[in-house]
Amino acid sequence: MNEENAPPRVLIVDDEKSMCELIETDLRLRDIHSHWCQSASDAIKAMQEQDFDVVLTDVRMPGTTGLQLCQQLTQLRPDIPVIVMTAFGTLETAVSAIRSGAYDFITKPIEMDLLAITLNRAIAHRRLTEQVRLLEAASGDIKSFGEVLGQSDPMLKLYDQLQQVAQSDAAVLITGESGTGKELVARSIHANSRRAKEPFVAVNCAALSEHLLESELFGHVKGAFTDARGERRGLFLEANGGTLLLDEMGEMPVSMQVKLLRALEERKVRPVGSDKESEFDVRVLTATNRDLESAVAENRFREDLYYRINVIGLELPPLRSRGTDILRLAKHFLHRFANSEGKPLEGFADGVGEKLMSYSWPGNVRELRNVIERAVALTRHNKITAEDLPEKIRNFKGGTVFIGGLDPTELVSMEEIEKRYIAHVVEAVGGNQTQAARILGLDRKTIYRKLKD
Repeated sequence: MNEENAPPRVLIVDDEKSMCELIETDLRLRDIHSHWCQSASDAIKAMQEQDFDVVLTDVRMPGTTGLQLCQQLTQLRPDIPVIVMTAFGTLETAVSAIRSGAYDFITKPIEMDLLAITLNRAIAHRRLTEQVRLLEAASGDIKSFGEVLGQSDPMLKLYDQLQQVAQSDAAVLITGESGTGKELVARSIHANSRRAKEPFVAVNCAALSEHLLESELFGHVKGAFTDARGERRGLFLEANGGTLLLDEMGEMPVSMQVKLLRALEERKVRPVGSDKESEFDVRVLTATNRDLESAVAENRFREDLYYRINVIGLELPPLRSRGTDILRLAKHFLHRFANSEGKPLEGFADGVGEKLMSYSWPGNVRELRNVIERAVALTRHNKITAEDLPEKIRNFKGGTVFIGGLDPTELVSMEEIEKRYIAHVVEAVGGNQTQAARILGLDRKTIYRKLKD
């Protein structure tokens, strides 16, 4: 079995030696390894001795044809996609190839760029299928840190950080796209800290007006405002000795930021309507899906508060960058919801894993959880099928930065390519301009200017 990062390998089968050598030379320039042979029998022998990601075979060959070879390979190695190439690009030949089990079909004369795209798509399909197969055969155990689940490389690195962060009392800013699990991370930090036996209190700063947020955080005395019929301690004092999470921190009004900064620096709060201050001992964690560095540059967030809450920064990876964690989490949610619904589900039907792994998950773990909960509730089978998934996942096709074909009228300027690629990167990182600037090798002011232009 090829490892995920190993160079791809292609088996070329064509009775014309010159064609085999031509394709081999072109693929070598594209970092795709290949081996070629001139008959179906030699191809079968090569398949038994070596491992390949894709087979590329001609249709018309002496003896066993490419379509017959395709049928044999489908039985011998159904996990390896076969691409059929022929100079006779008729609809009937294409249909015959697909019926014989071919993954795709390409006509001669071969357009090398198109062949490379087709091969890379088949290689990605094969490796994804192999990942899904291995994961489905594995046990249901999944590594975790507190309530945070996953064992991809980005998550294992995050666990190492969380282990260190939990032992500290320093302020932590947790960033990441919506749905990545920022509150779960905050709860897990608290649960593994020396404050674990004390309260954990969370407040959504975007859900309250400035007036209500001040009262919620600092408390108020009776009669401080129209609805203040009694005294309220406030969340800083409610969380005393424990941890306070200020979620959606990027939505806090600037005038409220001034009051919060003062409280954090003095470790004291003054309830609304009172002239007395109370000390607190609280570890403050903050979370946001906003790019606070850009907000500071645009004067929408106070720089002094930003540095006060960002003593330690944790950036949570989006689900699309966590690889096979997608299927691990899907299995975890499937078992959880099947048990709560009382449904004896056995797992996922063929093809579902590939669809889950191919989708971009803009809503991250929260979206995956909701999709699996919906599928469990709606399925009429003993396994989740593709029909149980939302249409947008069933029909999803990944986007690319299209720059035109070989027709001169379709080609675009370098300026246009730059615009499209910058937009593509910004979309891929969920609008985080700081992260996009880092990927593009630009400073934050430059990317802000380019996006504005």
